Amino acid sequence: MIIVIVSLFVTFFILFHFQAILFYTPRWLWKSWEGGKIHALIMDLDIGICSEAEKKQKKKLLLDYLWENLKYHNWWAYRYYVCELLALINVIGQMFLMNRFFDGEFMTFGLDVIQYMEADQEDRMDPMIYIFPRMTKCTFFKYGSSGEVEKHDAICILPLNVVNEKIYIFLWFWFILLTILTLLTLIYRVVIILSPRMRVYLFRMRFRLVRRDAIEIIVRRSKMGDWFLLYLLGENIDTVIFRDVVQDLATRLGHNQHHRVPGLKGEIQDA
Repeated sequence: MIIVIVSLFVTFFILFHFQAILFYTPRWLWKSWEGGKIHALIMDLDIGICSEAEKKQKKKLLLDYLWENLKYHNWWAYRYYVCELLALINVIGQMFLMNRFFDGEFMTFGLDVIQYMEADQEDRMDPMIYIFPRMTKCTFFKYGSSGEVEKHDAICILPLNVVNEKIYIFLWFWFILLTILTLLTLIYRVVIILSPRMRVYLFRMRFRLVRRDAIEIIVRRSKMGDWFLLYLLGENIDTVIFRDVVQDLATRLGHNQHHRVPGLKGEIQDA
């Protein structure tokens, strides 16, 4: 009996660690691909407390980087979206993994619990007890008074399963929530990729200090990856400094046709 309990504990321990590694993999991939770009470009401008000369120099460095590398951030942004797709694949895959582990009972585990709670008292069949039994038959062998091995049957209580059933019902609802949220995020990303006007709207809603005409110029004459990089920078840089950088970038783009994306004049270009 002790061996069975220990083996179950080891199995759950290994499974939890394996699942944790799978959940961490997309984050690890992005950290590797991102390469500290955002942190390097911020240059402590998130604080906003520095001398005017230092602030001016750092803003110029950031502006020069954005200007010289305009239209070269698409692959960098798409790798972030790939990591989000991997997160969705991971959570769905883990549900199938848990379903295999519980012999096909995990996929409908949460729904079964809801039905059990809503069912009449006489018709109830607790799915949590079905998957995680709290009592089981145990067989003990021990030496009797005559020196022979005697067999004893008994009912054993499994208190650990009371905890396990609560953990896995929580995980079921957590996996469902993660699946829905991640799927909505991916739909949001697709809309951003396909609709430059949506990028203008989102940028304007998030950074209200930046003028709309400046945002439209940047979106029109840059790629989706540039928009994504600017959006991340705006969330990590002092708002006033970020406004100045975006305005200066838009002014430079407005006065120079070198970075213009081919297309119909006056239209906001696709990614």
